Amino acid sequence: MNLKVRLALLNFLEFAVWGAYLTSMGRYLGNIGISTEIGYFYSMQGAVSIFMPAIMGIVADRWIPAQRLLGLCHLMAGAFMVLTAAYGYSEGQNINFALFFTLYSLSVAFYMPTLALTNSVAYSNLRQAGMDTVKDFPPIRVFGTIGFILTMWFVDIMGFQADQNQFFTSGLLSILLFLYTFTLNPCPVSKGGANQSLSEALGLKAFTLFKSKNMAMFFIFSMLLGVSLQITNGFANPFINSFGAMKEYADTFGVQHANILISLSQISETCCILLIPFFMKRYGIKNVMLIAMFAWVLRFGFFGLGNPGSGVWLFLLSMIVYGVAFDFFNVSGSLFVDQNTEGSMRSSAQGLFMLMTNGIGATAGTLIAQAVINHYTQGIEVDGNFYTVGQWDTCWYIFSAYALVVGVAFAILFKPQKQND
Repeated sequence: MNLKVRLALLNFLEFAVWGAYLTSMGRYLGNIGISTEIGYFYSMQGAVSIFMPAIMGIVADRWIPAQRLLGLCHLMAGAFMVLTAAYGYSEGQNINFALFFTLYSLSVAFYMPTLALTNSVAYSNLRQAGMDTVKDFPPIRVFGTIGFILTMWFVDIMGFQADQNQFFTSGLLSILLFLYTFTLNPCPVSKGGANQSLSEALGLKAFTLFKSKNMAMFFIFSMLLGVSLQITNGFANPFINSFGAMKEYADTFGVQHANILISLSQISETCCILLIPFFMKRYGIKNVMLIAMFAWVLRFGFFGLGNPGSGVWLFLLSMIVYGVAFDFFNVSGSLFVDQNTEGSMRSSAQGLFMLMTNGIGATAGTLIAQAVINHYTQGIEVDGNFYTVGQWDTCWYIFSAYALVVGVAFAILFKPQKQND
């Protein structure tokens, strides 16, 4: 099978695993009466990203080939996700929060490192084949977003948005990906020399990137922008669903099929990925990331202004700009890290990038967002259905203002070195 096709299928499965529950989990948690704890579930994705991607990146750089470690992580993630779903099914509304959250957290702890490992496997395979990562990786990465979209639609159409079957779907796909990794080309590991320092042997050399002012500023702003990454994933579905408490919106398409409406964000993402090579080469990392930051301002702002009725066009605009907001930051940032680090620590550096964005940044972002939403909203029950209602628009404006401040600061403070093509 053609290398690009194989890597495309890898990315398809990688993100299909995540898409099965990432945007609909908040709806399910609200349905079982723990809407005020949604932030903890999404922040756990960030919390484990503080250390797990870095650790697994070190292991992949030094001891276990990245494609083999990727498979092992998915086996564990899939097993714990299936256990999470099984427990949710058996207990219904009477779950023990601590046990349920622990099973979910263990699954996420093994899944989050696979995002960076998938990139490392793809970059390694492309380089071994003599291909250009900046040119050839984005079209491959598009299939990850397609996988994410299709599982979102599957969960929506099958009626899994409000139940534990979304977790079953994710777990089974993760186990399938474990099996698929046995078909991938092996990735090289760096054998430690006798004269290496302890930090080099452990792969901690990636943290020396902070000695460079340029790289330090990049990672700091990656963390600050990472605050925005999981907010809409966690709260967009409960927000759109909240309009179901109002008779004039209860039967609108958005309320009935929130996941499909939200999936327009990922459809936009597939288009925007293809623009990255052009924008990276023409405008450079600073301008590409600036575009992403101001796209986040619009992403949140349009949510605050819109509704699923006459204002649904504002929701649509929010979905469109999401592709720019996510891709121009996540994918271009990953490519920037790959281009500015030595081969011996590229997996470690990708893990560090994940630590700053999906780790520290996303953890802080979801916890703060939950506190803001808890302050301005409250849960109610209407005709047997649970909704979180209140001043959602104020919440979105607060998030938008934050993204604006980060964008202005980045424009002033980040001064990357120009690279020769």
